[in-house]
Order: sequence, then C-alpha cells, then structure tokens
Amino acid sequence: MTASEANPRTLVLPEILDIKAAISLAENILALRGAEIVIDASQVERLGGQSLQILLSALATWHADGMTLDFVRPSTPFLESLALFGIDPEALLNGTYAVH
Repeated sequence: MTASEANPRTLVLPEILDIKAAISLAENILALRGAEIVIDASQVERLGGQSLQILLSALATWHADGMTLDFVRPSTPFLESLALFGIDPEALLNGTYAVH
C-alpha cells in the first residue's frame, strides 16, 4: 500500500456546482492529480451539467492513471441530480460506473 492509498486527499464539494463553480472545481481537482482522492458530496444542493462533466472527466482520468477517486457522503440533491442527468448514483458511488 502506498502512502497516497493510506491517506487519500479529500475534496469537499461546495453547495452550488453551477457554471460559475466549474472552473474552480476543475482547478481544485487538477491540483490533486496523482493522489488518491475522496470527493465529499455532502454539501451539494445543486449540480449543473458543466460541473458534472468535470467530475466524470476526473473519474475517467483517475481511472486511466490507475488511481482511486471515490465519492462519499452524497447529499440527496446530489443523488437526485445524478439521476436527472441519467447517471446511476449507486454505480457512481460503488465504483462500478463505466468510464470511457
């Protein structure tokens, strides 16, 4: 087990993940590249399409890099937004969501 696996970095998502939050979200995620990360979605009240694209891109990037990216403590609005966008929330949370 590497140090990054033993101590994953945590990124707490803000309440509002709209287009205004997308650039900051991308920058915060890119700053963690190369580390195992846990994304805490407990505070999310609104999830927009651009921020969802960034989260899914990060998931694909971490997967391609052989690294772990996990979503934890999802708020109800986060889960409902995923479903509205056609994303299976359970698959995303249990790591079985297919990334291409």
